[in-house]
Amino acid sequence: MPFAIPDSDLMRLVREDVPYGDITTTGLGIAAQPGRATFTAATDMTIACIEDAARMLELCDCRCTRHSSSGATVRRDALLLEGSGLAGNLHRAGKTAQILLELASGIATRAAAIVTAARSANPRVSVACTRKHMPGAKRIALRAIMAGGAVPHRLGLSDSVLVFADHRIFLAGGANLTDAFQRLRGHAPERRLSAEADSEEEALALVEAGVDVVQIDKATPESVARLAAAFRTCLPRPLLAAAGGINETNAPAFAAAGADLLVTSAPYYAMPRDVKLRMSKVMESDGSL
Repeated sequence: MPFAIPDSDLMRLVREDVPYGDITTTGLGIAAQPGRATFTAATDMTIACIEDAARMLELCDCRCTRHSSSGATVRRDALLLEGSGLAGNLHRAGKTAQILLELASGIATRAAAIVTAARSANPRVSVACTRKHMPGAKRIALRAIMAGGAVPHRLGLSDSVLVFADHRIFLAGGANLTDAFQRLRGHAPERRLSAEADSEEEALALVEAGVDVVQIDKATPESVARLAAAFRTCLPRPLLAAAGGINETNAPAFAAAGADLLVTSAPYYAMPRDVKLRMSKVMESDGSL
């Protein structure tokens, strides 16, 4: 994966769950007993953030062995991760690491399904996921979609230019769109200029005004096909992105219609994939700790 979740973020998640110690483990007097934790896939899935789950355990003084990597597709009952250490440390990090794996792998599995469906119709199409993830979870969300073969659509408002109708409504009445876009291009000359259209007519007007990427929202595959044909006559040819309700069911139709990019938020709303966490006691004579 191109980046890792920082240790500070991982420990913030741990502290959120265990801010003032583990009452149960301490109260039972078992915190210092040696043990082992195993994380097993309870269903088929595409794995995401397993490196981060392992690192979380390590930061809580556990030793880890990974049996898979982010982006891998595993079958039910596959052993994903093992951790060993004192019971108090295993309980401190185990549940949060499990939930991180489950949530991220759910996103990755859905992203992989959409990518596979889209590329069955057009091997060159890209699936890009929006910034409509849970606030505060950007790094987890991005790692998860990338594990599923998708790419980020936008990292945020600071990294890319995308003009919506809600931007254009604030332009002065009668303002020339070409002039407005030239001003924007001068403000961010190294950025590709993208804009969203709500109709074919608006999409063609945006091309005329000089945008590099037209994002058509909630269009039909037939409409996308007509725009793709029209764009092929343009020099330079703008890219065509289809957005709005894209999922694994309709992705092949939009990809076959000629969209260069399928923009979707669907992976972020995927059901988590179930990961079984089991702990066991290790005898003092066991030299594995």
